[in-house]
Amino acid sequence: MGGSVSSVADQSESPRHVLFVDYDGVLHRFGAFVTREGLRSSVPSIPLFEYAAVLDELIRPYPHVELVLSTSWVREFGFSMAKGFLSIESLRERVVDATYDSAAADAWSWPILARGVQVLRYVRAHHLAHWVAIDDEDDGFDEYPTHFVKCDEASGLGGTTVQAMFRKRLNEQFGPGDATTPSERCCVTK
Repeated sequence: MGGSVSSVADQSESPRHVLFVDYDGVLHRFGAFVTREGLRSSVPSIPLFEYAAVLDELIRPYPHVELVLSTSWVREFGFSMAKGFLSIESLRERVVDATYDSAAADAWSWPILARGVQVLRYVRAHHLAHWVAIDDEDDGFDEYPTHFVKCDEASGLGGTTVQAMFRKRLNEQFGPGDATTPSERCCVTK
């Protein structure tokens, strides 16, 4: 009997509101790589995290939204360092977790899993009902179109169309947001 109560409790929805964030192709155009001189953009003229301020502005009306990193940077650099790369303190303060867990029994298989599979494992494990993922990889998100925003790696979060879709998804999943915090004036595009 105790087992059934536990399983019912395990099935309840979490009140958390979670935004899954990728870095490459979202917070900056294209990717990045490590050199002897440090971390570099794959396109020298493109600064890393060029759209971090855009993300910060777009989620400002949603102070209750937590960020979960869904970027491969967590596997490459570790959670703390990947979080530390975020250039805006208010974004770093919202980061609570990552989809990648190096202690998981199947951590070795993470690079071959579709991004949607990685995110959905987290969603199911944490019983999330209110979540949005923003990524340039759409594999595995087919069944969850109202939870997903696809970026083009060449424009990231810099395009007005993706920003409009992102606002729509935030509203659908998290409500209208704090009306006293303007985000409509956002954002600068390149």
